[in-house]
Amino acid sequence: MENKIVMSKVVLFCFLFFYFTTTPATSQEVEDTREFAYESWSVRGPTRWGMIRPEWRMCNNGTMQSPIELLDQRVRLVTSLGRLKTRYTPSNATLRNRGHDMMLKWTSNTAGFVELNRTQYFLQQIHWHSPSEHTINGRRYDLELHLVHQSLTGQLAVIGIMYQIGAADSFLTSMEGHLMHAISNRTYQERFVGRVDPTLIKFGSRRYYKYVGSLTVPPCTQNVIWLVVREVRTVARGQVSLLHVAVNDGSDTNARPIQHTHGRPLDLYTNEDFIYRRN
Repeated sequence: MENKIVMSKVVLFCFLFFYFTTTPATSQEVEDTREFAYESWSVRGPTRWGMIRPEWRMCNNGTMQSPIELLDQRVRLVTSLGRLKTRYTPSNATLRNRGHDMMLKWTSNTAGFVELNRTQYFLQQIHWHSPSEHTINGRRYDLELHLVHQSLTGQLAVIGIMYQIGAADSFLTSMEGHLMHAISNRTYQERFVGRVDPTLIKFGSRRYYKYVGSLTVPPCTQNVIWLVVREVRTVARGQVSLLHVAVNDGSDTNARPIQHTHGRPLDLYTNEDFIYRRN
């Protein structure tokens, strides 16, 4: 009898271990980010996120957390895998101040998708972090855009684009009127902004880093596929300031600190056919 109980516990442990280490990321980012903070000195700062809510414990305990430092010296060069295809289309969207960032969210699965290994990941929302969360070869940039996608089975994939101060970004230029409205009408409610065209978001490169990480805000869900475009694009200083003013959270950062890689592989796709299409 005792042997059966022991065997049952072993089987249960193995099942739980397999489930929690292989199950795709399905938990989306929190819709209201005011419950946590980015300042290291705060009792709600990044090192304490996992203690704010039980369901956020992965923020402190996870071993596949994001962002990470992207170092060319430790990448595996990949030159012969399948294409990364994006097929985006204009669709109705809402804009919301989540408390620490501005989130543009499209109507469910209507804004198109990115295809990875024959799986379609549908564009859900985008948001901005300033300064950048990921670093490239030790350098942190002025802004980072995250395009959050989800497959029909719930797997998450995020495309990250870095920006440095320079010429204005055309997509943010198209959003300036909506951001100005957010400044003049302080609210944390979603506001309908009409049809927004995600093809205006320029990638500019066929090279990108790929690794498995997590959401960079609570609940810090793991097993997220990350694709960070290698080319750094430009954004006007005023556009970065506009995002900060629109959020109005009294902080000069909404970037999570760099997380430990724990030996995770980092791939750099260097000869990839990057197909960008509009329906």
